Amino acid sequence: MAVENEEDGTRAVPDATEPYSIFDKRQKALIVFLAANAATFSGFASNIYFPALATIARDLDVSIGLINLTVTSYLIFQGIAPSIWGPLSDAKGRRVAYICTFLVFLGACIGLAETRNYATLIVLRSLQSSGSASTIAVGSAVIGDITTREERGGFMGIFQAGLLAPVAIGPVIGGALSASLGWRAIFWFLAIYSGAFLVLLIISLPETLRSTVGNGGVRPSSPIAKYPLNFYQKYTKVKFNAQTQPVQASGKAKIDIAGPIRILFSKQAVSLVLFLGIYYAVWQMSITAMAVLFEERYGLSEAHVGFTFIANGAGSITGTLVTGKILDADYKRVKAKYEAAISQSGSETGSEQVSKAQDDDVNFPLEKARLRLLPILALLQCASIITFGWTIQYRVHIAVPIITTFITGWTVISIVSVVTTYLIDIFPEHKAASSASVNLARCLLAAGGTSIVTPIIGAVDVGWAFTITVAAQLVALLGVGIQWRFGGKWRMAADEARRQARKEKT
Repeated sequence: MAVENEEDGTRAVPDATEPYSIFDKRQKALIVFLAANAATFSGFASNIYFPALATIARDLDVSIGLINLTVTSYLIFQGIAPSIWGPLSDAKGRRVAYICTFLVFLGACIGLAETRNYATLIVLRSLQSSGSASTIAVGSAVIGDITTREERGGFMGIFQAGLLAPVAIGPVIGGALSASLGWRAIFWFLAIYSGAFLVLLIISLPETLRSTVGNGGVRPSSPIAKYPLNFYQKYTKVKFNAQTQPVQASGKAKIDIAGPIRILFSKQAVSLVLFLGIYYAVWQMSITAMAVLFEERYGLSEAHVGFTFIANGAGSITGTLVTGKILDADYKRVKAKYEAAISQSGSETGSEQVSKAQDDDVNFPLEKARLRLLPILALLQCASIITFGWTIQYRVHIAVPIITTFITGWTVISIVSVVTTYLIDIFPEHKAASSASVNLARCLLAAGGTSIVTPIIGAVDVGWAFTITVAAQLVALLGVGIQWRFGGKWRMAADEARRQARKEKT
């Protein structure tokens, strides 16, 4: 891969025999740890807030419906913001994107801790979302930078597990802080946490953008791309590529703001992303309604409501870890069959046969390797959601709806992990933008869902409200069938079009 040097306009061409990534196990562990922890801020800022909704409504003298709109606004900007920060990270680097987003988040948290009216609350929640949401898209891109397809599923599982920890513990912390120190303490906690982590990130995270540092072996020239722990690499197996061949660059990297939109509406992605968005929206509707429903129908306090979210978070973390391992196992199984079929064809020499089975082979049946789990996960989520609604309506023992949230968390985050990994595979040059397209769809649909969940429950009660959402989920499942049937053909056609475009330029 050619790597552009921003100082002299040349590109450094690494040796073709170099590995995909030269970061050793310890550095990969550090990078995944930092990316996963950075992504926790999106979940913390969202979930830590739920137990305090009723208290904030009373304190600011507004209705629960208006406070729910702050959740809606958060989700809207959670979807839109990565469409800006993602392309920025694809063009200018992961470190610069991280630093900018955390500065925005930190400022918003300080403002929220001092807010005194509803208008300020909703504006700053939107700004807070703009800063935190992109950590997921950028983190997914970082994982894509340092991993091959064969190992990506497992690493994405670890990454998703890290970012989902706040789903389990965020509401507990939020409920405890709100009940003891007041709801503003929630935002002071986030401000202190984000400020400390930003310092750690600046010190410890190397630049991974492959158009800048290749497989990690090209020393970055930009001051922002450099990081103080470069000396660590002297004591590991990581070696910088000192013998690069400068060639004339074709141009500076551009920030493609429209990239996530193009990916979202491309044939290769739209049916699958729409499917994911609807399932994610229903999940958000259930956990948004959960805090108020448990308080009203089961008489729980704020602190106790916070504890009810633990099952949802535990399911999310467990599910993504298990699903990541299954993704890697599925990929290896399908790849082994694919390589065996090529070797049996007898049409090429041994070296040519093996080369055809490499990770970047467009003919590889990627859909079979990645999407097999989706129908199972989808049906399990449908069952858990409908059980959640009807058990609350009839006030079945609270343990039952809480258990359903474990299943819902498991399935929906596994779906997100599968789809995100698949899109990074098929859009390798736009990793952050592909992840941003997922964020855009799921968050905008979730914003719409959370804005109408309370009126729907008021009109038809909890059971029928979530029965309606399950009906929408079953229709959305058709998107997986469409992708399974036509995704490979569309992917190969898009790859051929890119190759023709490159030939025309040369």
